[in-house]
Amino acid sequence: MVSDAPLAVPRFDRTERTLHWAHAGAFLVMLATGLVLYLPILAQVFSDRPLFKALHLAAAATWLSALALVALLGNRRTLRRTRRDLDYFTAEDLRWLRRQHPPQGRFNAGQKAHASVQAALALLFTVSGALLWLGERNTAFRLPGTIALHDVAMFAAVVLVAGHISMALATPAALQGMVHGTMPADWAAEHHARWRPEPPAPEPRPRFARVALAIWVAGAGLAGAVLLAADALG
Repeated sequence: MVSDAPLAVPRFDRTERTLHWAHAGAFLVMLATGLVLYLPILAQVFSDRPLFKALHLAAAATWLSALALVALLGNRRTLRRTRRDLDYFTAEDLRWLRRQHPPQGRFNAGQKAHASVQAALALLFTVSGALLWLGERNTAFRLPGTIALHDVAMFAAVVLVAGHISMALATPAALQGMVHGTMPADWAAEHHARWRPEPPAPEPRPRFARVALAIWVAGAGLAGAVLLAADALG
């Protein structure tokens, strides 16, 4: 007798996957270039400091514009659902963090905590990075502790991302969700028992105003990346 149970269930749609990989790709570029600027041993190997500073700043501008474009052109219904799923910690989540492992929803408590810390670090990187750049042009923006804040955020992000990547590689079933958009149904039933998978929400066609704004954001992001890179090289 053949079972009618699905072999895979929908996990992340195209908007969610695009948001994840845009953030991950830009972060890795900023991390690699930032380490060259920060660590003397790497600065000696890659001696062209202005080039790596230009790449670092261009990646930052590209990252911010890419996130804005996903928010403008992506499936907003999906993004609202994901934010709602990640924002709320329940009593079961607190029990999970105490290693009692009760049934979890779409995201377990560890994934929720990871997303919250990532969002906080993204804000810290943006604010401290902007202050560092402005401080090179106006001493009024040279606030005490800005460099230390940027560096501490970087170390925290390295630890967080290293753990995230190692866990993703150790659980191919979970990684499949962010690569292909689906995950094995038996894995979902075992590790996310409180979650009831839903068919992907239809992606509405963006309205003209959103498309026009997205074109402006893309142009502004590209111009910002070019100008920041040129400034670093000049």
